[in-house]
Amino acid sequence: MQLRMQEPFDHIGNNLLRALRSDDWAILQPKLEEWSAPTGALLHDPGDTVRHAYFPRGSSLISYLVVLADGRAIETALVGREGAVGGIVSQGRLPAFSRAEVQLGGSFFRMDLHDLEEAKSRSPTLRYLFARYADCLMAQVFQSVACNAAHSIEQRTAKWLLAAIERTGAPDLALTQEQLAAMLGVGRSYLSRVVRDLKERGVIETRRARFGVRDVEGLRLLACECNAATSRHFDEVLKGVYPAEEINWSHIHAKEGERPDGAGRSAPAGKSPL
Repeated sequence: MQLRMQEPFDHIGNNLLRALRSDDWAILQPKLEEWSAPTGALLHDPGDTVRHAYFPRGSSLISYLVVLADGRAIETALVGREGAVGGIVSQGRLPAFSRAEVQLGGSFFRMDLHDLEEAKSRSPTLRYLFARYADCLMAQVFQSVACNAAHSIEQRTAKWLLAAIERTGAPDLALTQEQLAAMLGVGRSYLSRVVRDLKERGVIETRRARFGVRDVEGLRLLACECNAATSRHFDEVLKGVYPAEEINWSHIHAKEGERPDGAGRSAPAGKSPL
């Protein structure tokens, strides 16, 4: 289904598309298709011809994963409402190097790459915007390589959870420990020890196939600097595109203006119980 022309610009749900000039939006909008996919949906595998660009909306997330010879798939980039996946700056349909998989299902815009190429040929400013976004995405991948080499599993776990909640705007994520361990490229038992420690600190909670962040600032203190570095680069290159913190704490508030701490008591909003 194509997006209706009267749809308000503010309701797009994707910050990269919101950053378009109105005349560029008018070029893209007729070719954008409303599309939805569940968690785990495969967009493409290595070697597949990439046929569409995908723009996550709202809390939807897509992971780029490098598939190793032993079958493990390690995440190299997480893309949410700040960006897009698939052929954004390439010239037409090319074979994929990595796997692209829906990490958190929901709503997306989808666009055929032939239509995207035609749109970019009509507008230099459209080409420049997507080229700047590609620079930001590459910066995220570079930072991920350094992070995997230099930082502890605890730091990387905290970083990943922060990146996810910033993109979704919610402190609760549908995710299993097995999934997170696979994306981080670590053993399930190793991650379990890290998760147990984070729970004992009162920073997160876990339920069946879900992670809940109880103290964002406490989690930020434990994370490495990589997510903040990526955010700074986004702001320098595409100011306002990287999601600001818009977390809805209402379902875990003990009472208005308070967040629960690790001991079941309440800590004032913005204060870490650590």
